[in-house]
Amino acid sequence: MNEQNGQALRLIQRALLSVSDKTGVLEFARDLSGFGIELLSTGGTAKTLRDAGIAVRDVSEVTGFPEMLDGRVKTLHPRIHGGLLAVRDDANHMKALDAHGIKPIDMVVINLYPFEQTIARKGVTLEEAIEQIDIGGPAMIRSAAKNFRDVAVVVSSFFYPRLLEEMNRTHGSLSLATRAELAWRAFKHTSDYDAKVFSFLGRTAAPESFGRHPDDAMSGIDAETNDEVETDAAAGASGDQLHKHFKLILNKVSDLRYGENPHQKAALYSTAFYGEAERGGIAHAELLSGKEMSFNNYVDSDAAWQLVCDFDGTACAIIKHMNPSGVGLGVSLEEAYRRALATDPVSAFGGIVAFNQTVDATAARAVVEIFTEVVVAPDYDQDAVEVFRAKKNLRILRVGDARRAGGLDFKRIIGGMLVQTRDAHRLTRDELKLVSARAPSEQEMASLLFAWTVCKHTKSNAIVYARDGQTVGVGAGQMSRVDSVRIGAMRAQLPITGSVLASDAFFPFRDGVDEAARHGITAIIQPGGSVRDPEVISAADEHGLAMVLTGMRHFRH
Repeated sequence: MNEQNGQALRLIQRALLSVSDKTGVLEFARDLSGFGIELLSTGGTAKTLRDAGIAVRDVSEVTGFPEMLDGRVKTLHPRIHGGLLAVRDDANHMKALDAHGIKPIDMVVINLYPFEQTIARKGVTLEEAIEQIDIGGPAMIRSAAKNFRDVAVVVSSFFYPRLLEEMNRTHGSLSLATRAELAWRAFKHTSDYDAKVFSFLGRTAAPESFGRHPDDAMSGIDAETNDEVETDAAAGASGDQLHKHFKLILNKVSDLRYGENPHQKAALYSTAFYGEAERGGIAHAELLSGKEMSFNNYVDSDAAWQLVCDFDGTACAIIKHMNPSGVGLGVSLEEAYRRALATDPVSAFGGIVAFNQTVDATAARAVVEIFTEVVVAPDYDQDAVEVFRAKKNLRILRVGDARRAGGLDFKRIIGGMLVQTRDAHRLTRDELKLVSARAPSEQEMASLLFAWTVCKHTKSNAIVYARDGQTVGVGAGQMSRVDSVRIGAMRAQLPITGSVLASDAFFPFRDGVDEAARHGITAIIQPGGSVRDPEVISAADEHGLAMVLTGMRHFRH
């Protein structure tokens, strides 16, 4: 081992190349040969090199065995793994190699069978997928990576130029620092690969006869959300998705200018569970025009998108600081937007506007009448895009098909992570319990269900006043529920008399009901469950209000 600038160098004298993706491999192999390195190879890679006039020795010649079982067995042999795993500074290791006629292998260049690309094909069979599960490749990668003090393992053509540049400087050697980095990346590569296989088999072929092992991180993957789900009967009944272990992978999408504040650094990452990337959503949205997205833009856009996706009808939401300043339903997107805007046109300035349908030019012209930071929608007509692009700083996000978020929700705390299932519940009339003397009218019932959906996406303590598919006033994030009632009414720009009220949690005292009645509301929807429910219901009856209970709350911290 040589030393250069304090780095332990290993001369590369023998390399094994076996790649499915042959991008750049001819050039790399030719340059390796230029250093006098002996090249070993298998199957298609050996043929590619030989056809290009590059001298290469077949692995089967080294092992003394031909490729077997339709290529399933090629490199699983002591003459290969002994050459990779032998510690060069261990005299006993080197003596064992000599005794068995095994030569060391100093570099392995491998990329694995295209399993991910195979399972992405529509209609792929289990048998086709299984044949793309690489065995010999990961085994060689792991052997070489384990012995990185002596062996360089290369799992991507991305590294070829950097390695050649270093070898040109060091006369065919690589430093310990380089070999260690290559090993780290190699283990990440095999880990990601195995996770994809694990995930696919969990969806398609996982046996259930043994039941769920207590140490299993999961027994399957939900095909729609890509989130972990248990497959045993008890778990299915409870809907439990909270397993003993999670493998959460974060892949950087882009750096951001800063975080919530200019002195904080930030970046956007996409998430993957057990190698399966979460699809769709704001993290994968396409920026069609405007300035780059900021940290706060992403947070607010996600809140707006989740809200509009909770409605089946034409909906628009305007968000400021993760709270709705206005939400509206309409026959057209323009009508929905103008109804949302009318709730609080002052707070809407500089807000995030989200639609749950393809945006047309008419709606776009309405949006650009005031300053808006971001517009979020499944898609846009070309005329709408041109309207928005006239405002050069307006960010236009195309998210794709509207859908409600499912799966799991993660919240980071210092030293740990809180994990919960997402609040994806949609309330129906059949779930409501009438507790007041007066039942709500059909119009009131529709308004109550609308207000409840908006309330679910409002920071607690949350109070929402609404009428006929339009928010009237929003009281969000107060320490006292009665204060939220007061603030929601105080901020109302539309007539509050005749509206209904939604509360995300129960009223602990009757004072909230009394305060709301003072502003002329006609009906209330709330979870119930307080020890003072009789007192609260009595207050509703005294004021002639209809009151229905949901039996569930929607805290949003």
